[in-house]
Amino acid sequence: MQVYLEGHSFGYEVQRIVQMFFPGEKVETISGPPKPGEIAGIHTRLADGLVSVIYLPTGQSEFDDWESGDTKTQLEHKFGVVLYQLLSQVTGIRPPWGILTGVRPVKLLVQKRACGMSGQPLKEYFCRDCLVSENKYHLALQTAEKEQKILRRSTPDSFSLYVSIPFCPTRCAYCSFVSHSVEQAAKLMPDYLEKLCRELEETGRIAAQLGLKLRTVYFGGGTPTTLSASQLEQVMNVLKESFDLSQIWEYTVEAGRPDTVTLEKMQVLKRGGATRVSINPQTLSEQVLRAIGRRHTVDQFFQAWEMAREAGFHQINADLIAGLPQDTFSGFQRTVERVLQLCPENVTVHTLTVKRSARLTFEEARGELEMVGEMVDFARKAMTEAGLSPYYLYRQTGTLGNLENVGYALPGTEGLYNVYIMDETHSILAVGAGASTKLRHPKTGALTRIYNYKYPYEYLSRFPEVLHRKEKILEFYHS
Repeated sequence: MQVYLEGHSFGYEVQRIVQMFFPGEKVETISGPPKPGEIAGIHTRLADGLVSVIYLPTGQSEFDDWESGDTKTQLEHKFGVVLYQLLSQVTGIRPPWGILTGVRPVKLLVQKRACGMSGQPLKEYFCRDCLVSENKYHLALQTAEKEQKILRRSTPDSFSLYVSIPFCPTRCAYCSFVSHSVEQAAKLMPDYLEKLCRELEETGRIAAQLGLKLRTVYFGGGTPTTLSASQLEQVMNVLKESFDLSQIWEYTVEAGRPDTVTLEKMQVLKRGGATRVSINPQTLSEQVLRAIGRRHTVDQFFQAWEMAREAGFHQINADLIAGLPQDTFSGFQRTVERVLQLCPENVTVHTLTVKRSARLTFEEARGELEMVGEMVDFARKAMTEAGLSPYYLYRQTGTLGNLENVGYALPGTEGLYNVYIMDETHSILAVGAGASTKLRHPKTGALTRIYNYKYPYEYLSRFPEVLHRKEKILEFYHS
């Protein structure tokens, strides 16, 4: 799909809007008008007092007045509205988040409230001006109520810690994370863990020097429970020795692949200080599990859940994905219902996202487009009836139906790290391959990132530079 930009430079926003209506297609922006006789693409134009859009194959058009006092933001907004209105007519698609293309629609809502907007004017801004559906507007409102309570707990000296374990039993078809199968990376693991522990020690030293208080810990990846029980114990012991855990609120370890869970590992996690684990079936359909490359069974998920309970975990999350290849609405419905029968404290419902770095292609996922909205709506209703409320929400490029990912939780069991990383409330110090330290200045609110090398072999071969970059944390806080 080619999009022509005449008289303006709003290519990025225009491209994002067009992608919502033509999922899976490459959208290319071209400066200037289309050639005479061109009958393919979309012509966007800012001239003669109008913001206008023409869908070239049919000649259909939409426009809005361009006033001399319009700011760049207002003009960009008008382009979004006329594009949405035209392409809704052409395609029959009405993305429920309207012209909002950002990752964090809840943050926008909170910002509008902070500026004094509330009640009917707030609803009109989202539903009338931004074309957001009432259903999604109320979801954002409900999420904001929970999220704000969590954000208010953070203090200027708070920080969270992310530990990257970028190894998995196998790579899932939809995965875009830096993760390597154990078969491919087994020889790297001993050296990786030794370097990871050294980075933990250095990061702990810096946090103590700055007088920061550790509030949440999150082991992610990859699948941290790919490590053996003794390896998990090794890393958790170093973490315990390197950081003051006396004021911690939450300690999460991803046990995402049920086939990596053993009772011994769950007991090690519990002894090491973990308070929350995430055991992620994604689906409880054996057929769908095979289709996405997850080499575990449905029974293994239930066994893993029992092991976590037996080890003493009273806060367990389950990740589910709506729109997986070969899934059906009834199949997804059964998955949700069976997971809720376990009385989970947290359930995170993701909408399938097709990423360039994943094996899964959009063509393989296209069959789920028509039903994915129903799946997401059913999950929300079922969670609400089970007493779980939405507490964090984010969106991604390439998500089917331009939908969202939502974390649901019983009152008082919300996953705090999820909220802090998404809102950028306080600094997240990160260790390991592919980890990104996100710093927020306690006085100015300024943000910056410090990246580790992406792949384990880079991380290992350039480890001195990894430690050197950690010194930038001190520089940032002292600036």
